Amino acid sequence: MRLCRIATVVWVVLILAAGVGAQGRRKVIIDQDARGPATTDQQAILMLVQSADVEPLGITVVSGDQWRDEEVLHTLRTLETIGRTDIPVVPGAIFPLINSKEEIARWETLYGKVNYQGAWDRQKRPVSGNNSNRDKYYGPFEIPPMPEGMPTTKPLDEDAAHFIIRMVHKYPGEVTIYAGGPLTNLALAIAIDPKVPELAQELVVMGGSVAPAVDPEWAMSNRREFNFWWDPEATHMALRAPWKKVTVTTVDISVKTRLSKAMIAEIAKSQAPAAQYIAKYADEEYMWDELAAASWLEPDIITKEQTVYMDMDISHSAGYGNTLTWEAGAQPGMGEQLVHMPIDLDAAKFYRLFEKLMMQETPASRAGRGGK
Repeated sequence: MRLCRIATVVWVVLILAAGVGAQGRRKVIIDQDARGPATTDQQAILMLVQSADVEPLGITVVSGDQWRDEEVLHTLRTLETIGRTDIPVVPGAIFPLINSKEEIARWETLYGKVNYQGAWDRQKRPVSGNNSNRDKYYGPFEIPPMPEGMPTTKPLDEDAAHFIIRMVHKYPGEVTIYAGGPLTNLALAIAIDPKVPELAQELVVMGGSVAPAVDPEWAMSNRREFNFWWDPEATHMALRAPWKKVTVTTVDISVKTRLSKAMIAEIAKSQAPAAQYIAKYADEEYMWDELAAASWLEPDIITKEQTVYMDMDISHSAGYGNTLTWEAGAQPGMGEQLVHMPIDLDAAKFYRLFEKLMMQETPASRAGRGGK
């Protein structure tokens, strides 16, 4: 009897501990233009999913680097690869609110060429039957070859805006929204339910550009950054919303990072599913979205930040899609919000975190996910 009582007490303690642990995990909606396989987009998703301290409620997908439907498939396949098909993948906006391929063609005629246009660009794709790449444009409803294979799972039968609304109402004050792509899904959610920003815990964004000094791509267009430029009106709406806290990781700090072949080789030493995915599909590039995710996971990775008022140029003139910033007291006072803007980082600590998360086994599924 005594052994039975001890066993019962131990069992109750374990159940309570599990409950406390589940409650302590940080809830996040991952809103992403989920280009794949690998790339900064899928790798940022992996960082958040691989963290045992995080409860991913769902991944909402928006067009940007690629078209939404292709990105949804890449995301489903990534989750299948690491064994986390319990996390809902939710299709969002296909097109920006106002911006369009035709609008940008008009802008280029008047003001000059835009070098990177994401899903509107011709992109290198694998050609069936050989290892070469072919430069081809795929439209918004076409699915190009999937190097990692087609997923067998399906996305959630709900749109991203309503999913976001449902989650922040279900967990008021607990949900961080991490946005690694254009902000169209957030703008639509806010338009439907203006309480979304007040109900969320905070907003974490990768986007914007102020004065990057590393990469020559921004030498003549330093304020134009793709995530904000793809849908300037959505960016304008999201940045003016009354979030409790907004952190924006801009190009300025992102270009201080680099996923190297040496890091990929180190990660490849692990047989964990995420590590083998990185080993097979990742390549060298700036770690744009990963840094935004990492600075939320471990804030002391950021060694210096600045608070500024931030907005978006929606004038449809030469500055359309440019990031606007002001120091406190200099802002126009038309609804701009104060944002935390990381300036510098502990790069070694960031790289160690990325390698650790990619090399460890994927945490098991947990209660509290965003599915119905």
